[in-house]
Amino acid sequence: MARIGYARVSSTDQDLALQIERLKAAGCEMVRLEKVTGSTRQGRSELASIITFLRPGDELVVTRIDRLARSIGDLQDLVREMRAKGASLRATEQPIDTSTAAGKAFLDMLGVFAEFETNLRRERQLEGIAKAKGAGVYKGGTRRIDREAVQSLHREGKGPTEIAKALGISRMHAYRLIKAMEAVAGGTAA
Repeated sequence: MARIGYARVSSTDQDLALQIERLKAAGCEMVRLEKVTGSTRQGRSELASIITFLRPGDELVVTRIDRLARSIGDLQDLVREMRAKGASLRATEQPIDTSTAAGKAFLDMLGVFAEFETNLRRERQLEGIAKAKGAGVYKGGTRRIDREAVQSLHREGKGPTEIAKALGISRMHAYRLIKAMEAVAGGTAA
């Protein structure tokens, strides 16, 4: 029976120290760390590793539920997977007990609020971008690939792999740019 801590922040410039401290104080023998978004389970290899290796009686500990999931669907899936393995979930800063009906309902409410907060943040971000575009301030990201060089090499008969190597870009980018150029020039856009 192990108590495993999971600490997560959304971006690389955020600090995990406070979460680590609280998880160790809660008796976690091991603390796994990630700096990745919580809005999806994709790309969260540390969490996947914890879930894979949970054994009956193990306890996954987080400081708050939003560190584990920001989607009610993901949260419910994680709890089901843990329960199927005989493991439990605990949050150090929230009274979570997934073994009771009231605890499960409280967990779901926290999950709904975490998802709601994510959606509000996304709406505010989109509003800010729209306002900045309207004011002529937001122009989007800067292009990092020399499109003219791609076009020139393609006209010379070079394929996407050769273009990618010559310009130090991925083949996927070369393929996309060639396809986009052909579509604009009246070629086929499959």
